[in-house]
Amino acid sequence: MSRAGEAGAETSLVTHLRDAAEEELFGDIVPFWCEKAVDHQYGGFVGRMTNDLRIVPEAPKGLVLNTRILWAFSALHAAQPDSTFRQLAERALSYFVDFFLDRRFGGAYWMLDHRGQVLDDAKKIYGQAFAIYALSEYAAAFHEGEALRLALEIFELVERHNLDKTHGGYFEAANRDWSPAVDMRLSERDLNERKSTNTHLHLLEAYANLYRVSRAAEVRDALRKLLLCFLERIYDPRTRHWIPFFNDEWQPRSRVVSFGHEIEGSWLLCEAARLLDDGDLQKQVRQMALNLAEAVLTEGFAEDAGIYHERREDGQVVASLQWWQQAEAVVGFINAYQLSGESRYLEAATRSWEFIERHLLDRQYGEWFYELLPDRRPNPEMYKICEWKGPYHNSRMCLELMTRTVEIAKP
Repeated sequence: MSRAGEAGAETSLVTHLRDAAEEELFGDIVPFWCEKAVDHQYGGFVGRMTNDLRIVPEAPKGLVLNTRILWAFSALHAAQPDSTFRQLAERALSYFVDFFLDRRFGGAYWMLDHRGQVLDDAKKIYGQAFAIYALSEYAAAFHEGEALRLALEIFELVERHNLDKTHGGYFEAANRDWSPAVDMRLSERDLNERKSTNTHLHLLEAYANLYRVSRAAEVRDALRKLLLCFLERIYDPRTRHWIPFFNDEWQPRSRVVSFGHEIEGSWLLCEAARLLDDGDLQKQVRQMALNLAEAVLTEGFAEDAGIYHERREDGQVVASLQWWQQAEAVVGFINAYQLSGESRYLEAATRSWEFIERHLLDRQYGEWFYELLPDRRPNPEMYKICEWKGPYHNSRMCLELMTRTVEIAKP
């Protein structure tokens, strides 16, 4: 095919992705969360809902779900101002302030019961990161100073109590009063180690958003140090992968490969580096991003274009696939295409989207399935809404595609 023909084919793929993203966002994801997620009985938003839309009335309410809802409706309003988006963002913010916010020690509780009573008062830094991320987005969307003040307050608490001032990086968790926690695990499947790539990734994501809105020098400094952590500590150039867990001194504690976090991080780190306006740092991050994208494409891409959950230390891949890895693959491969101009990344993004269309979109009840079994049937035991599954990964994928495809189309 001639270069002109290749360019025409690429333009067609870009247009297809843009149109598909807009249709999926406003025709499926947004209506679902606007119409089905509000908890009219206990306030806020429902904690769990099954695939066939049965609400679990006494399900717990997680900090991650509430803040991801807050982020999503704030970001949606910023992209396309709408009174419903504002109303639901305000609902999420009010519930956060009234129930999740710890007015004695600061920061946010990890888990509440269905009535808003505290079930788990731990200060998991992953959760604090999403609070910062969401509050910053709300502040940007609605020009709201109090949300920004809260975001900066939580940032300062994390820096004061969970920054490792000796070796760099951040400890995973603290008790309610910000004293060191014994159980550092984010979930039961995680290792009880002091530092994780997952938490550092989402803290970087949060600090980038906070810096975008606040332009505070102390946030900029912390963001830069986080980027250097990824370049110097977390990324292994020999394998082109990230190391998932560490002890205090940054000694590796696992060699599991999380393809989803790597393809997600490949574009999030590029966005963070761009904010700092440091050409050398940006160049290093871009090269790492391309290396990660290439490794995921060659090692984590299933034959039918799904992204595997992870690869264990024994070399075996986990054959189940979850919704969030697939959404992040679309953005990560588009980002790699923008960085490199190599059409194979655009093709990978398109194939990832087509996989989502074939297997993850719930044509009967709406939104996306949480997980696919190895035979690509939806896992009936996983929820449509739960403390880990909100409108964050898929709505953000759509918003990113709608923005990036316009950038790609510019002459």
